[in-house]
Amino acid sequence: MSLILDPTAQDLLFREARTANTFTDEPVTDEQVQAIYDLVKYGPTAFNQSPLRIVLVRSTEGRERLVQHMAEGNQAKTSTAPLVALLVADNEFHEELPALLPHFPQAKDAFFSERPVREQAAALNASLQAAYFIIGVRAAGLAAGPMTGYDAAGIEKEFLDGDHKLLMVVNIGKPGEDAWFPRLPRLSYDEVVTTV
Repeated sequence: MSLILDPTAQDLLFREARTANTFTDEPVTDEQVQAIYDLVKYGPTAFNQSPLRIVLVRSTEGRERLVQHMAEGNQAKTSTAPLVALLVADNEFHEELPALLPHFPQAKDAFFSERPVREQAAALNASLQAAYFIIGVRAAGLAAGPMTGYDAAGIEKEFLDGDHKLLMVVNIGKPGEDAWFPRLPRLSYDEVVTTV
């Protein structure tokens, strides 16, 4: 069975998509980031809670503050990427629920009054949104380099408040020379899918 999505788009978003390790110096504009967000904001989250927050690191000073918290193997690519995004879960997302869930505004207090519940919901749903964001970057013709090799506590102290939790750091731009590592194997359908 074939998919409805054009095979070229399938390749762009999935089959040919890779984590970029080098980038050209072509800038990533605010307009491109806005277009990415305007596409991916429609991805579903539970209760439409939309807890992802994005911190764009553009300035030289901001980049220097960030790079000192990156693992050694991630420092050079984070230093040279045209744009770096911190993808963050907002643990106070429930404050927006009356606007985001207008038919059931009481969900804010009925389901999310306790902080541990919000933290769990924010982590799961912001992670979904982070995946949508990476696919959106690819849809914009850019490469994404998502990373988890960093000192999370250091980055959170440097850039965030206590209500936000870092999920990942994503380098964004046009892929540079030798941007890709060799493609690694994937599990087969039979190794992943079980029918009961």
